[in-house]
Amino acid sequence: MTLNEIPANVLLEKKLCHGAPFYVLGPIVTDIAPGYDHITSAIGGALAASHGVDFLCYVTPAEHLRLPTLEDMKEGIVATKIAVHAGDLGKNIKGAKDWDDEMSLARQQLDWEKMFDLAIDPEKARRYRKESMPKDEDSCTMCGKMCSMRNMNKVMKGKDINLLREED
Repeated sequence: MTLNEIPANVLLEKKLCHGAPFYVLGPIVTDIAPGYDHITSAIGGALAASHGVDFLCYVTPAEHLRLPTLEDMKEGIVATKIAVHAGDLGKNIKGAKDWDDEMSLARQQLDWEKMFDLAIDPEKARRYRKESMPKDEDSCTMCGKMCSMRNMNKVMKGKDINLLREED
């Protein structure tokens, strides 16, 4: 089902079923991504949830290709949990945004332990960080000295930023 069809489909089902809880598999929004159906499903699921779907069924990356492994099931469940949370944000569910706000603050403070604790998959987040530690703890691996959080924290403390100097 394409993205533009999801809101009307949810509305129609809810009306025809007199508001009964609506449970969907996906919906998978494109068929061109075998091996990534957990992602195409999560995209559709997030939109469906934000328009009133009550329950999402998880889809694994192995969908239509093989029986899923435990890792496939974990990836599917995590993708669905992300979709559910995104849907909750879209519906302004009380407390949903608090989680994101806490994570944003932890990111701004470069508080890696707090970020890991708040992560939807702390194990994976910790593993990724450990596999590619930056030279300085006060930045992310991708950005290094260009890390916007690192630099804004320095500016807020009145420090000078010179990206050309070695010691900065």
